[in-house]
Amino acid sequence: QVQLVESGGGLVQAGGSLRLSCAASGRTLSSYDMGWFRQAPGKEREFVAAIRWSAGRTYYRNSVKGRFTISGDNAKNTVYLQMNSLKPEDTAVYYCAASMLRVKVPLTSYEYDVWGQGTQVTVSS
Repeated sequence: QVQLVESGGGLVQAGGSLRLSCAASGRTLSSYDMGWFRQAPGKEREFVAAIRWSAGRTYYRNSVKGRFTISGDNAKNTVYLQMNSLKPEDTAVYYCAASMLRVKVPLTSYEYDVWGQGTQVTVSS
């Protein structure tokens, strides 16, 4: 079973950037589809981005397209979420998650098998 640890969250002004990292141990991340989700207070957890490394395919929710980039580093067994042009509405706890490979890359939280503990991202206006 893979274990995931997120880092890189923090407080940033609107328009700024952050890079989140998700370091894995236990198994290689290339065996999984990897996703980033976020959850704001009082709201449901929502999909942000996903990657299938073997196919080089990435997926994003519409509101982050062109601003966020998901990527992976096999040598470091780490997945990243580069977040640029941050907005106050991006404020949330961000989670990375791993899903055993399925026919389609999962875009909903219930399709993911392993979760990290989350990292807080706060964007001030």
